[in-house]
Amino acid sequence: MYRLTLLLAGLALACNSSQPAASQQADAATQPPKSVQFASSITAEELREHLYTYASDDFQGRETGTEGQKKAASYLREAYKELGIPPARGTEDYFQKVPLELAQLPGGTIEVGGQSFTNGEDFLTFTAGTGGADQIVYVGYGIETDTYSDYANQDVNGKIVLMKAGEPRAADGTYVLSGTDEASPWSNMSEAIGLRSEVAQAKGASAMFMIDPDNFSRYKRYYDNMRRNNSGQMNLKSQEQPLQVVLLQDDMATALFPGWNAASAAAPVDVALTLKVESENQEVDSENVVAFLKGSTYPDQYVVISSHLDHIGVNSDGEINNGADDDGSGSVAMLEIAEAFKKAADAGVGPKRSIIFLHVTGEEKGLLGSRYYTDEEPLYPLEQTVADLNIDMIGRTDPKREGSRNYVYLIGSDKLSSELHELSEAVNEKYAGLELDYTYNDENDPNRFYYRSDHYNFAKNNIPIIFYFNGTHVDYHRPGDTPDKIEYDLLQDRSRLIFLTAWEVANRDARLQVDKVAR
Repeated sequence: MYRLTLLLAGLALACNSSQPAASQQADAATQPPKSVQFASSITAEELREHLYTYASDDFQGRETGTEGQKKAASYLREAYKELGIPPARGTEDYFQKVPLELAQLPGGTIEVGGQSFTNGEDFLTFTAGTGGADQIVYVGYGIETDTYSDYANQDVNGKIVLMKAGEPRAADGTYVLSGTDEASPWSNMSEAIGLRSEVAQAKGASAMFMIDPDNFSRYKRYYDNMRRNNSGQMNLKSQEQPLQVVLLQDDMATALFPGWNAASAAAPVDVALTLKVESENQEVDSENVVAFLKGSTYPDQYVVISSHLDHIGVNSDGEINNGADDDGSGSVAMLEIAEAFKKAADAGVGPKRSIIFLHVTGEEKGLLGSRYYTDEEPLYPLEQTVADLNIDMIGRTDPKREGSRNYVYLIGSDKLSSELHELSEAVNEKYAGLELDYTYNDENDPNRFYYRSDHYNFAKNNIPIIFYFNGTHVDYHRPGDTPDKIEYDLLQDRSRLIFLTAWEVANRDARLQVDKVAR
C-alpha cells in the first residue's frame, strides 16, 4: 500500500510539473500583442474622469493667457508628475514659455496723393505701421516659384510692394503655373495671402499691399467683429518688425496705381503716400506643456504626440465655452496614451524611440504654441523628429456624415510619407477596425483643415504627420461643447488607435522615410 502511494504521488508530481509549462505556452500563444495589452489601459471611464475636470466651468474655457488656461496647464503638469513621466529638457517643470503679445486693433489712415483712406473701410490691416514713401513696386500677382517669378529682378528691399489676387493664364486659358485647367494654391483664398507674404518678406519688403476682393470681404467681417468686441490680435512676440499686410478696396488701389488691373510686368510706381496706422501691444503670459519618455534603442529619434490645451474662453454674454471636444478630447486622450506608454516602459518594453507629449497653447489664436516650438525653440531637433500625430477633436461625431459612427477622419497621413500612411492603415486593420475617412484630406476641400491645426507647423518642416479629427458639429466653438455630449466609447477607441499607431512608429526598425516634399 505504501509503495503504491509513493508511485502514484510520483506520477502526480511529474504530471503537475509539466502542466504549467504547457499551459504557459498555450497562454502565450493566445495572448494579444503587448501593444494591444497596454492599449487596453486606455478606458472610457478614465477619459471621462479627466474630461469632466478639464472641460469644467472652473477652467473658464481655457482662453490663451487667462487664469483658466493656467489651470489647464497645471492640471496637465500634475498628471504627468503622477504618471512619473519627466518634463522635457529646456522646460521649467514641464512648461515651455511661449512669448506672446496682444496687439489691439489698429486704427488710422493711409494718405495717397492727397487722398485719405481709413483702416476698416478703404483698406484692412491688423498690423501697425507708420512712415512715408514716394515710390512703391508693382509686382503683378506677387508669385515666385522655381519656374515663375512676378518680381522680374526688381529690388524690393525696404519698399512697399503692390500685387493683385489670382495667377497668370496662358492664351488658351490654362493656368501657367500648373499647365492645366486647374488653379494652383496661389489662387486658393485660404493660402493666397500667406504664400505671397512669405515671398515678400523673404525679399525684404517693408509692406505688402494686396488687391483681393474675396479676402477683403472675409477679413472685413473679422475686423468688424474685433472692433465690436474691442479685442486684439494675438501673435508671437518678435524682435523683428513683422511684414505689414494691407488689403485694398478698388478705389485705394486705383489711387496707388491707376493701371494695376491691366499691367502685367513688374515696375516701380512713383506715388506719394503716408502711413499713420497705430496700435498698442500687451504681453501675454502663456506656455506649452511638454513631457518626455526616453526611447530605449533610438533615444535621439523623436515621435511627437500633440494636441492643443487652449480654447476660446468666455463669450460676450458671459457664457463659458468649455471646449470638451475642442480640444479637451485631445488633451485627455494624450494623458491616457502617455499612461499606456509609461506602463510599457515600467514593464521593460518601453518605446525604442523617444516620445514627446506636446500640449500647445495658442492654437485658437493661430497655431502659435506649435509655431513657437517648430520655428523658434524646438526642444528636440526637428531633423531627428520622425513624425507628429496630432489630436484635435476626437470625442464626437459629424452630423453631416453618413454611415457608421465607428470612424475617424484622417488628414495628412499620405502628404509626406507613404510609409506612414501604409503603417496607419495596417495598424487600424489589424487592431482597431475603425473606418478611416479621408474626406477632409482632399486637396480641394474648401475647409482646408490640413492647414488649421498644430500638425501643420511640423508638416511645413517636412515632418510626416497624421491629424485625427471627428469633424465639426453644432457646438463647435459654442458654449454647448460640454463633457456630457462626448461619446466616450468612441473617444476610447480612437485614443487606442492613436496609441497603437504611435507604438508602431516608435518601435519599427527603420525611421519613417519622407518620400514627398512639403509644399
